[in-house]
Amino acid sequence: MIVRKIAIWGYYTLHSIAGFIPYLLDYFRFQNNRKTLSDMRFRVKSTELYPCINDNTGKTPFDAHYIYHPAWVARILAKTEPEEHVDISSSLPFVTLVSSFIKVRFYDYRPAELNLTNFSSGAVDITVLPFEDGSISSLSCMHVVEHIGLGRYGDPVNSKGDLLAVMELKRVLKSGGDLLFVVPVGGDAKIMYNAHRIYTFDLVIGMFSGYKLMDFSLVSDADGHVNDFISPASKKDADNCMYGCGCFWFQK
Repeated sequence: MIVRKIAIWGYYTLHSIAGFIPYLLDYFRFQNNRKTLSDMRFRVKSTELYPCINDNTGKTPFDAHYIYHPAWVARILAKTEPEEHVDISSSLPFVTLVSSFIKVRFYDYRPAELNLTNFSSGAVDITVLPFEDGSISSLSCMHVVEHIGLGRYGDPVNSKGDLLAVMELKRVLKSGGDLLFVVPVGGDAKIMYNAHRIYTFDLVIGMFSGYKLMDFSLVSDADGHVNDFISPASKKDADNCMYGCGCFWFQK
């Protein structure tokens, strides 16, 4: 084990050194270029260097889970055009952007203090939502429920915390209302403690028995489809994943 750790440390150390050499060469070229062009508009001091050595990539890197699922739900909201949308603990970039064309109320266990028009934020415990039964017509909760009850974000430990959260989402959703629900999915239901749960397609469908599935889309990690966004997707697509991003649009 110790030898393996040393080998891993050595690999990353050499990788960092290898990346730093081109950085230094570029730095000296840049300094010579400034002198050649007599461009002294900015101060450049060796004591104020800020090495960024991992950004020279052939393509722009991104986290497929957190690029595709907000894009998916934003397109649905553009179709449904609700007067107001309520989001429980999803991505801040998503809710703040959507608030530019839809009034958004955002709630989190840890409230976000943001000053934007058409946007409000408050603190809630998703397992005990402070809303009336059937009071919300457009609701989202994305990449959230898989964490509830695991204690990762300071919430109480409860192995059935996710089920309590789902019960609350269903309780506050208006009849005919839309719920945009995103969780990790794969072929096996398991908990990667204390990071998250991974659900099967059938588990999610079972939690929302009696609700109409309007759309299921998926960020896949299956062989041949890594980081692919499959829309519409199938149960088979989900079962082929180890840690996919399942996007469920339910209607009550």
